[in-house]
Amino acid sequence: MKRIFLCCAAGMSTSMVMNKMKQAAEKNNIEVDIIAVSMDDFDRTLPNYDCCLLGPQIKYKFDEFQAKAISAGKKIAVINSMDYGMMRGEKILNDALAMLE
Repeated sequence: MKRIFLCCAAGMSTSMVMNKMKQAAEKNNIEVDIIAVSMDDFDRTLPNYDCCLLGPQIKYKFDEFQAKAISAGKKIAVINSMDYGMMRGEKILNDALAMLE
């Protein structure tokens, strides 16, 4: 099972994206564990997940978080702002899964 965590400033809008991703996974019979956390929880969450998707509103943290992800052997990306704004859970999920292949 793939384990994906979404990270944003406070976790509110990202929780909605997470729910859309979970719905898409269920619809397509994809076993995946997806959570949403605030950026304050990044360091604690990273070791337990395969990849991190950053909300577009904290893309300024990408370089810092990428260095930590690389050190931990994890994948990281910023969610496309259009996909995020349109709550395209299936597209975001597919992008995350492709990153993990």
